[in-house]
Amino acid sequence: MHHTQINLIEIEDKIKSKINELSLSGYNPKVIAVSKTFLEPDILPLLENGHLDFGENKVQEAQKKWIGLKERFKKVNLHMLGRLQTNKVKSAVDLFDYIHSLDSQKLANKLADEIHKKNKKVRIFIQVNLGKEKQKSGIDAADLESFHKNCLLLKLDIIGTMCIPPDNTDPKPFFKKLLDLNNSLGLKEISMGMSNDYLNALEYKSTYLRIGTGIFGKRTN
Repeated sequence: MHHTQINLIEIEDKIKSKINELSLSGYNPKVIAVSKTFLEPDILPLLENGHLDFGENKVQEAQKKWIGLKERFKKVNLHMLGRLQTNKVKSAVDLFDYIHSLDSQKLANKLADEIHKKNKKVRIFIQVNLGKEKQKSGIDAADLESFHKNCLLLKLDIIGTMCIPPDNTDPKPFFKKLLDLNNSLGLKEISMGMSNDYLNALEYKSTYLRIGTGIFGKRTN
């Protein structure tokens, strides 16, 4: 068995135990295997074993790997996790099923144009910058409600919110804040939790966990 499969099974077991410990029956979050910088030999064992959700951070890198793989594995959901530049929207809409990083009105407008033109189903998360960090993108929590309304006017399929808590801080207050915001908008999905904090994210009902190094190992580049 390939190391990526072993790691994924271990992670899924930990998730099950944590859900039992929290007594949350019927709660079944999805694991996005974040395959950025990794190539087909590491990805294929997971695909062949039936794993369906994969994440990438860069459109060009994803095109190289996934156009062919999605032909072969038709049920795969590909998730765009990184910052999406407006000039890459056309390619992103062609390839990705989910976009987790909607972070500006300009991007929302561009996505709406492209999605409606192609009549493609793309599910979208609004990225919220909860730590008010200059270097991180995302909508300010105070602007989220009006931004969400604008997205609905554009007929975008907004399914939830996403956050990346600031490094080296306790993620729990941020997870709680995102859960509260998500509930206030009546959204069902929530994208939070990565390799180092996904078990904490389960306490706040994350439905999509973005796990890279936990599955694939350390990145070399």
